[in-house]
Amino acid sequence: MNKFSRVAVYPGTFDPITNGHLDIVKRAAPLFDKVIITLALNSDKKPLFSADERLEMIRNSIKGIEQVEVARFSGLIVNFASKVGASVIIRGLRAVSDFEFEFQMALMNRKQNPEIDTVYLMPDARYTYLSSSIVKEVAKHGGDVERFVPSGVLDMLKKKCGTE
Repeated sequence: MNKFSRVAVYPGTFDPITNGHLDIVKRAAPLFDKVIITLALNSDKKPLFSADERLEMIRNSIKGIEQVEVARFSGLIVNFASKVGASVIIRGLRAVSDFEFEFQMALMNRKQNPEIDTVYLMPDARYTYLSSSIVKEVAKHGGDVERFVPSGVLDMLKKKCGTE
């Protein structure tokens, strides 16, 4: 990457990655020279999938999307972004209810490192209600989540939830 390259990070726990997440990645990819999907290791959350399982699901889901990479991090996202030369943090906004939290987080990130901006992308309307939590809950009760996650994720979700 030359010094004029635009690098963005897209952080999340991705437990699991959904079609809504992938929609954001596909929207971000043409806007930047490189997008790094960053798996957040958050000790406050109790994920269904291990970090290695989530990384595997992400890698399999992004095959064929140019200039997208996957990494993991813990700590502050602005520190990770700075370390990898990113100038932008990508965040998805599904609804107005997401905005207040995202706004507060962006302002705190700016206080930590004013050289890193936050860019919000809205997913396709089909995914505005979609979250990993909802997908897991429906899957745990045997509901159909096929249209909400990539096929490889669906297989892992069914195994993990015991609904295959």
